[in-house]
Amino acid sequence: MRGDVVIVDLQNINPALKVRPALVIQSDEYNQLLNSTIIAQITGNTSRSFERTQLLIDEKHPDWEQSGLERASVVNAASLFTIQQVRIINTIGSFSLQTMEEVDECLKAALDL
Repeated sequence: MRGDVVIVDLQNINPALKVRPALVIQSDEYNQLLNSTIIAQITGNTSRSFERTQLLIDEKHPDWEQSGLERASVVNAASLFTIQQVRIINTIGSFSLQTMEEVDECLKAALDL
């Protein structure tokens, strides 16, 4: 579902990538219709967290506990992937509607919308 924080295996897309957290950004409607979904990469590299395309999720963020993340991370709206839903290993958490609105602003910046 949109807003789920999931663990995905991206090694088939790029061997340099690994099993990692990601955020489902595709609509629930299309998640039900399609076998694929669109995700935004989540990374523990927070050095670019000040950029408009990055959303910092840390212990100060209201969704920290429900995110399921183990360390401070950023949702990187400039690093999007379309993956087969079977590549989702499990769901570890989710973001609130308010946080997804913040993610939407990052996506707008990344995609120049």
